[in-house]
Amino acid sequence: MNFHLPDSSPIRRFFGWFPEILKLSRVRLQTQVRLLGLAVLVGIVAGVGAIGFYLATRAVEHYALGVLVGYHAEPHPGGEPAISWPETPEHSFYPWLLLIVPTVGGLLSGVLVFTMAPEAEGHGTDSVIAAYHRGQGHIRTRVPLVKTVASALTIGTGGSGGREGPIAQIGAGFGSLLGGALRLRPAERRVLMAAGMGAGIAAVFRAPLAGTIFAAEVLYRSPEFESEVIIPAGFASVVSYCVFGAYSGWNPIFTIPSLAFTNPWQLGPYLLLAVFMALLAMLYTRCFYGLKSLFGRLPMRPHFRPMLGAFLTGLVGLLLYTLMGNRQEVLAVLAFGYSAIQDAMTLDTGASAILLLTIALGKIVTTSLTIGSGGSGGVFGPSMVIGGCGGGSLGILIHNAFPGLVPHPASFVIVGMAGFFAAAAKTPFSTLIIVSEMTGGYHLLLPSLWVCAIAFILSDQQSIYSSQVEGRSRSPAHQGDFVREVLAEICVKDFLSPRDRMLVLHPEDSLATILSRLSTASIPALPVVDPEDRLLGVVNLDEVLLASQLPSLTTLVLAEDLMRGDIQPLTPSDTLDRALELFVENDLLVLPVVNDSEQRRVVGSVRRFEIAGAYVRRLHAPMALPVKGRI
Repeated sequence: MNFHLPDSSPIRRFFGWFPEILKLSRVRLQTQVRLLGLAVLVGIVAGVGAIGFYLATRAVEHYALGVLVGYHAEPHPGGEPAISWPETPEHSFYPWLLLIVPTVGGLLSGVLVFTMAPEAEGHGTDSVIAAYHRGQGHIRTRVPLVKTVASALTIGTGGSGGREGPIAQIGAGFGSLLGGALRLRPAERRVLMAAGMGAGIAAVFRAPLAGTIFAAEVLYRSPEFESEVIIPAGFASVVSYCVFGAYSGWNPIFTIPSLAFTNPWQLGPYLLLAVFMALLAMLYTRCFYGLKSLFGRLPMRPHFRPMLGAFLTGLVGLLLYTLMGNRQEVLAVLAFGYSAIQDAMTLDTGASAILLLTIALGKIVTTSLTIGSGGSGGVFGPSMVIGGCGGGSLGILIHNAFPGLVPHPASFVIVGMAGFFAAAAKTPFSTLIIVSEMTGGYHLLLPSLWVCAIAFILSDQQSIYSSQVEGRSRSPAHQGDFVREVLAEICVKDFLSPRDRMLVLHPEDSLATILSRLSTASIPALPVVDPEDRLLGVVNLDEVLLASQLPSLTTLVLAEDLMRGDIQPLTPSDTLDRALELFVENDLLVLPVVNDSEQRRVVGSVRRFEIAGAYVRRLHAPMALPVKGRI
């Protein structure tokens, strides 16, 4: 016996959704699978590049600062892998070499960058942001390679910079290369490039979630996200984190004591921290771009400016070392400086607030000198040192006065790192996450959110990333999207003129008649119609001029010989964004308008440049009626 459910059965109606759901899922998967697959490849390259760059910088640092100068930055962050170097003879610390070694590194870096890839100067993340907004996702293939070598030379010899800029440019550069090789659309190429930037951050800081959010957030100064970047960046970040973690291990970079937020009254001291971080961030950005402008005005070739910046960086380090009683801890103002953060997180409450504040202010100056002069390196790493040491100095002071509100100054080190970069880079959410992932300090998420939000609000418009734009509406990458949104509100029928004011051609019209009517109409194309005004085709001025150059054919050529019959016309109900598409597809500056797609009776025409006028009128008078006139 066969059992049959009626069509109105609830069970049949329920399971009837399944084919549609599967169809929609398949279409969505097909449109995403290629981009996500490429994002995985970008993540692999970013992870491998992070390993290579980490080893390169540590090697240059070991031999340049450790072997030559005798300076060993200790303690290294607790989660960084130990590297066994060949045995080298031990010798005393020679502080005067801090004037020579960074200078040589700056010279080599400057000559390399400005000879082979000038766009690799400065902090690489800003170059990636600029390529996203204004370069359609294009990064020259040589840029990541030059950036890697130049940054290793700059930072390893004592220049103040971070790892994230070069790593971001390595991942972004491969994403751009892949998109160009496969001839992807500019939008897809931009997404792959941003995903590579996030993957680089995820690998070098062991922060996959933060890398994902950072790639979508850092593009804008306002609290906007590039939503289409998040999923591909997530795939790339997970893969790059796994690749780098397989080499370095899975622990957070920094080792911290047991910290927690247990008292709502602690939000008061954290409010003071947020204000302090906002002020410190404003000092940082102004010092950075002030010195960058000053170096740009120097009467010397750009190749040698990083050398001068590196020399002044070493000089600042040497002066602080002398003024602070020959304490090597203050030399965290050079190179990475992560030892100062690790030290501040584990020192007892009797630590010197003056020492930490000196490192924070000194790091602002040395980073501005190194990167502002054209040296190669990132600004995120130094920002962690500035924020962590600045926050730690304030934490020590408040702890000494109110130990119940600040049980351990290390909490101010961690939250200060987050708040400072949120204000300096306008990235409150990704910074909140990245600091938590770098330290494993998830118990401080609430005060970190409090400080990041307040510091971001109190900060001014100037960002450490000058290529950021205010929002999507200001990004050249999205100008077309907003034009279409405005034009989608206007219909072609709003521009039609009375039928008796429109000039048309008929198939039997001669070349002389065509030239006469084109001259009278002052437009580069006219529709060809039958006796019932149905569209047959369009005669374009280019074909008419070509035919007129052959006098022997002047009396023989008719409109039907010159017209293009494959034209897809507009209808009065079409919106102007649809008109914009058809102008491109038909390759015409004027399109005929027909009453409908079946009868195709010509009722008017639209000129392409009038769309720009409609767009401007709608922007300046959004509530006004469209201005009618002859189109």
